[in-house]
Amino acid sequence: MAVTTRRRALTTLGAALAGTVALPAANAWAGERKHSPRPLWRAHAHNDYEHPRPLLDALDHRFGSAEADIFLVGDQLLVAHDPVDLDPARTLESLYLDPLAARVRANHGSVYRGYRKPLQLLIDIKTEGASTYLELDRHLRRYRHLFTTYAHGRVRPGPVTAVISGDRAARVPMEAQTVRRAFYDGRLADLEGPAPASFAPLISDNWTLNFTWQGVGAFPDAERQKLRGIVRTAHARGQRVRFWATPDLAGPARDAVWTELLAAGVDHLNTDDLAGLEAFLDAHRKA
Repeated sequence: MAVTTRRRALTTLGAALAGTVALPAANAWAGERKHSPRPLWRAHAHNDYEHPRPLLDALDHRFGSAEADIFLVGDQLLVAHDPVDLDPARTLESLYLDPLAARVRANHGSVYRGYRKPLQLLIDIKTEGASTYLELDRHLRRYRHLFTTYAHGRVRPGPVTAVISGDRAARVPMEAQTVRRAFYDGRLADLEGPAPASFAPLISDNWTLNFTWQGVGAFPDAERQKLRGIVRTAHARGQRVRFWATPDLAGPARDAVWTELLAAGVDHLNTDDLAGLEAFLDAHRKA
């Protein structure tokens, strides 16, 4: 009898609480589980590996692109900006490939849950390009379902698109492949050449070698037209555009350059300041 009375009391108490407290339904967070916060596809984490949590900090700030510099040491691909910083524990697998593979498994086939667009992983080769790329290719093949793949003239999108930058000698073995799990980071000169988007989907170049304006004063009209012409040409070829060496010190000059890049349709904004670019893009979107 005592147990029965106690169960009745608990049932009554539960009913009373349900009447006064809005308890979540079983599927109350279904939408949140299905979709991550909207990714910032135009945000590129330059020198991403120098952040306290490589890759993970960029993903927390919703970046759509991240950059890792690699050195070939034996058969290992070590991530660092300079040789003096090489650490056998900081491999491309441990910092990028394994975490990306785990995240894609957890998110049912995408880096950002609910968004099928690939994350761009820009891999900047710091040692001799051809030999480093061939070793990199062997590493990428171990992640069978992770990467966008080119095979016999066709591109099959995957959760991550690897784009190879740095030492230009990587281009030779890449062009010889009929199947590859990486793509080439072109330069402005490639806009006048035969490299198609299926080989070089990204065109990157040094801002300071092509433009004098650093965000102070008015953007010269001739330079604005040059920038927009570059973007139009690249987009007509199915290629995206990125500039490195843009101003990256927080302040009006950086915001002015970023604003012009967005207005021109530049696809990736380069920064080491993850929170700063995230806030800028969010404010621009709301405006």
